[in-house]
Amino acid sequence: MEKIYTIGINCAYHESSVAILCNGELLAAVEEERFNRIKHAKEAKIDNADELPLSSIEFCLKEVGLESLSEVQYIGYSFDPERRLKKNIDYKVPYTVSNDDFGSKIGETTFYNSNLKVEPTLRKMGFNGDFHYLNHHDCHAASSFFVSEYDEAAVIVIDGIGEFESTTLYKGSNNKLELLKRIEFPNSLGLLWEKISFYLGFSIYDASKAMGLSSYGNPVLKDKMQEILTINEDGTFIVNDAIVQLRNTDCNKLETLFGLSARTSLVTEITAETQGYADIALALQIATEEIFINLAKSIKKETDTKYLCLAGGVALNCVANGYLSYKKVFENFYVQPASNDAGTSIGAAYLIWHHILDNPRIEVSKSPYLGPEYSNSEIEKTLKEHNLIYEKHEDISSVTAKLLTEGQIISWFQGRMEIGPRALGNRSLLADPRYEETVELINVKVKHREAFRPFCPSILVERAYDWFELPKPLPEITDFMLGAFNVLPEKKDLIPAVVHFDGTCRIQTVHSKYNPRFHRLISEMERLTGIPIVLNTSFNDREPVVCSPQDAVHTFLKTRIDYLAIGNFLISKKDNLKE
Repeated sequence: MEKIYTIGINCAYHESSVAILCNGELLAAVEEERFNRIKHAKEAKIDNADELPLSSIEFCLKEVGLESLSEVQYIGYSFDPERRLKKNIDYKVPYTVSNDDFGSKIGETTFYNSNLKVEPTLRKMGFNGDFHYLNHHDCHAASSFFVSEYDEAAVIVIDGIGEFESTTLYKGSNNKLELLKRIEFPNSLGLLWEKISFYLGFSIYDASKAMGLSSYGNPVLKDKMQEILTINEDGTFIVNDAIVQLRNTDCNKLETLFGLSARTSLVTEITAETQGYADIALALQIATEEIFINLAKSIKKETDTKYLCLAGGVALNCVANGYLSYKKVFENFYVQPASNDAGTSIGAAYLIWHHILDNPRIEVSKSPYLGPEYSNSEIEKTLKEHNLIYEKHEDISSVTAKLLTEGQIISWFQGRMEIGPRALGNRSLLADPRYEETVELINVKVKHREAFRPFCPSILVERAYDWFELPKPLPEITDFMLGAFNVLPEKKDLIPAVVHFDGTCRIQTVHSKYNPRFHRLISEMERLTGIPIVLNTSFNDREPVVCSPQDAVHTFLKTRIDYLAIGNFLISKKDNLKE
């Protein structure tokens, strides 16, 4: 049988990534930030859409045994520049926009031309197959539905902006997606989260921090939020862009509305001075949950399906996902682990395979472990290059578990890299969840992040109902750390390091099928402590999650992590302190 290779590429805005299929099977997918070590790979600018994720392309080709793009038959690019230009160039916002930014005629024309450079650049690299510019939200939808196990499902995409739409509804049936409804700019929940995050002192990429801050808020600003966000019964919504001003950084009208100056520094703790900002975050979080529920009920009625698929950056809101799980609008729902723009490379490849080539669906794995993997020999070579003292252990899981119970903080580097923003047990920082002081210790030693942000528990899937209040059947989102759920009251005091201020946890259920080594580690933790849980956060320090052994060693040495468990090797910090 002839092998047909299909590549998906995302790099129009940010989260640049590449995915590759062979005869419809997803074999590799990776984000460029893992290689270039720049968060989000690049800044979203009007003139850099053609900054291709070259290292990701190289990795995907190598992973499937190809030498060049000339051996690839199809490439899909997860953006349609023609639609973007047509919808944006004549749209007038009720405020000032810079002439050289998104939303201006010059900015949109520059962005259009930058996107058009992608195809000729790929052809200069040797590609001579069929190239397709694809609708951005279609790619988001495909990344979720075609990877799910559902033959039929409702599909909702919620993000900042694609070409012009911010929220799009579909019905997925077998190998096709049927468009049902679009919500367009300026009515964008994702861009509203970006602007409010900026107003609260975070960056536009820090909606997750604003979500964490919302747990400390008081529900006193519903009326104020309704002045900028009107929510309809069917889940559609209207953003008052005259106040919000999504396309610039002006916060004057938000300051007037909420009576608080825009912060110029991060909220690091909750005080009388910062409480109001937490209240604003909570108001937006509550509104987001209402939109999720209303949209879900509306599309459920229209499609009459049992299942739901979600994608888009807002679908990473684990609090809203947990809320949706508890409401049981659908029997279950799947969220693409890389729901941000990184996932659109997966969707682009599948859109070509199913929509354009009309191939039937095959059984696919939902495993997020699609990135680079390194052998013990490659790892050992790196350790020797750094003149590190190390031990080799056949059962690294057991050794690591024992050290965790002794209060050690351990960086855990195993197998193939995860795709998406969550560390799911292959590029993770681990600790014993029984000790509350662990949170401060990790923040001081490694993460250097805001104290109010929670850490997450990874739990054996077979023990999940023993520790958390979970709907039945088990929500699929628990596999990817994409839902916040209540801890059983009698268990809270046993795992204080992973219980958030509001009594919830953003859990990951760990399966032996998908991650046997991590599952064994947690099983050993249960044998030693009676608790089938580890604290799990991403292995990084204000940088992209580590990818290679070189990255792992670099981050290990520059922080105060106690041990690095990498492949079958264990490296102790105290044994490698330089005199």
